[in-house]
Amino acid sequence: MISVKDDHFSFVQITLPLVEIFSAIQGEGANVGCRQIFIRLAGCDLRCTYCDSAHTWFVPAHALIETRAGDRSFQRIPNPVSAAQILKAVEQLNTPPIHDSISLTGGEPLLHAATLAQWLPLLKANTSLPLYLETGGHHPEALQLILPYLDSVGMDIKLPSVSGECHWSAHDAFLRLCDRAPVEVFCKVIIAQTTDPADLERLGTLVASVNPHIPVFLQPVTPVGTGRYTSPPTADQVLKWQAQLKTQLTQVRVIPQTHKFLGQR
Repeated sequence: MISVKDDHFSFVQITLPLVEIFSAIQGEGANVGCRQIFIRLAGCDLRCTYCDSAHTWFVPAHALIETRAGDRSFQRIPNPVSAAQILKAVEQLNTPPIHDSISLTGGEPLLHAATLAQWLPLLKANTSLPLYLETGGHHPEALQLILPYLDSVGMDIKLPSVSGECHWSAHDAFLRLCDRAPVEVFCKVIIAQTTDPADLERLGTLVASVNPHIPVFLQPVTPVGTGRYTSPPTADQVLKWQAQLKTQLTQVRVIPQTHKFLGQR
């Protein structure tokens, strides 16, 4: 194990805006059902209409740090939190062999890529757990700063008809970087009754042009926590859209947010 004192970075000066650190079961994408340590960073430059984590858009006065894996007892730490404190919190939760990986989530973690690039090598060395990035997939330049330290990437592709956001060119560049790197990558796509089939066609074309074997997870919107109701898709819509994408892609799966049903964070 590497000591903080031995690291050549000025480690004590590194801080991050943190929402919370906790242990839970992953409810989305390729890692669904796996136990992870979640490092949820604050700040997001998107305003998706269906967002169920709007509390992460801004930096809270205090971060919440779980004291023991899964017990939901939290310490309150003033923001920003030092990288040393975050590392200590992760080590405290990391009781082998419970966890499969660490999830870097948000908010949008890549807003803090420059800081993460200094800190992630030490995190990886001290935990020996794979690092999984959950991201909106719209900051390819920032991704390049931390891509060497990642093991897997879950990339959200924002459909304009559902999210109110439009980042096709950035998504394309982002996915190409992931596909060329030695990381596992998959795409998550929120679908709702308002989904425009033209958006899905563009999605399929984008992914297929990079690599048609990249898994795509269609995630019916969970209409809670946004303050605005977004209607989930009907069963007929989901069946039709999956079939549509399967003409272009080899792996298209439909998985709702299972952590919502389990009462997880």
